[in-house]
Amino acid sequence: MTVRPFSDRLADAVHDKGSALVVGLDPFIERMPEAVRKSTDAGTSPRGDERQRAADTIALFNEQVIEKIAPFACAVKPQIAFYEEWGPAGIEAFERTVVMARDAGLLVIADVKRGDIGSTAAAYARAFLDPHRSAAASDAVTLNPWLGTDSVAPFLQAADDFGAGLFALVRTSNPSACELQDLEAGGLKLHQHVAALVRSWGEDRVGSSGYSSVGAVVGATAPRELQQLRHELQGAWLLIPGVGAQGATAMDVAPAFDKHGLGAVINASRSILYPYSDPSDPKWADAVGAAAQQLRDDLREASRAAATQA
Repeated sequence: MTVRPFSDRLADAVHDKGSALVVGLDPFIERMPEAVRKSTDAGTSPRGDERQRAADTIALFNEQVIEKIAPFACAVKPQIAFYEEWGPAGIEAFERTVVMARDAGLLVIADVKRGDIGSTAAAYARAFLDPHRSAAASDAVTLNPWLGTDSVAPFLQAADDFGAGLFALVRTSNPSACELQDLEAGGLKLHQHVAALVRSWGEDRVGSSGYSSVGAVVGATAPRELQQLRHELQGAWLLIPGVGAQGATAMDVAPAFDKHGLGAVINASRSILYPYSDPSDPKWADAVGAAAQQLRDDLREASRAAATQA
């Protein structure tokens, strides 16, 4: 059976949900509601059980978050570092989270930022994208492309084999991104050279939506670069972090959308997961849902603004 390419499945999700929102599932146990932490006694167990209880806390928190944000988001993006720190139990919580999200009708972008030599990259691709290896295979992954094409090739093969999506780091949202990514070489900035590679990797992987399954991570905190890269990567989906806790607003990402409201999905993590001021508030989950709904609505306005200027 032929699997539809990720680019088209993402376009369908954005259209069907009326939402370009991706919720980052970055679980900070110390910021979780008291009711969730107490239910598994996170942080109070003997050393031998600490990791398992932490992982159970994460899974319970994510379950309740997913239920609340599912009507307002097209996808989730679990950042694997927050799961790996709890050892095998944390990896199990990651896999449980992937399954819960997909059962809720959400696409899953595994935020793993992998990048290594060919044989190692192939193992990473199998681990996160091969549905024959795991029932928790994700729909897409983030990649560090700075080792070049041979480090990305196994993921490109996975995209072809499993209908998976790839988001390569091009111009990131962190404060020191400019130290390397904005250096000039051959008349272009380094991130523009990476963008050219992303464009070439995606040329043969364009779906009926008009977009490729090979996309780019471009931060909203660099608005000039975002606008330029949107022009240079017209056929690529952009995964845009930086809205919310990192300071960017929905209107800052308006130039990333095409006239149909496609072409970009916007990640928010902390501003959605922890919008409550009182961790003891029994209605914390409602606050999460309200935060997701508000940002969904703000992004709709941004995409409409882009459409009027197209």
